[in-house]
Amino acid sequence: MNYNLDRGWYLTSSPLITANWEGDDTWTVPVGGGAGRIVRLGRLPVNMSLTSFYNVVKPDNIGPQWSIRFNFQLLFPSGGGGR
Repeated sequence: MNYNLDRGWYLTSSPLITANWEGDDTWTVPVGGGAGRIVRLGRLPVNMSLTSFYNVVKPDNIGPQWSIRFNFQLLFPSGGGGR
């Protein structure tokens, strides 16, 4: 989920909900989000974001309570106008 702001900035949340069907404590459910921005390195657009998540549901005694994710994506626009 993204919410676009001015000057290439955006708010984002993309939690990774997981399930371990072989264990007693099945689910890990994170809640959180962060911010990102599209910038240019020379002529190449780059998407960067930083998010953090708190695991509101997680297996007992294992796994992190918090997680932090940094994304760095090189964008290669086609420039063909959809042709």
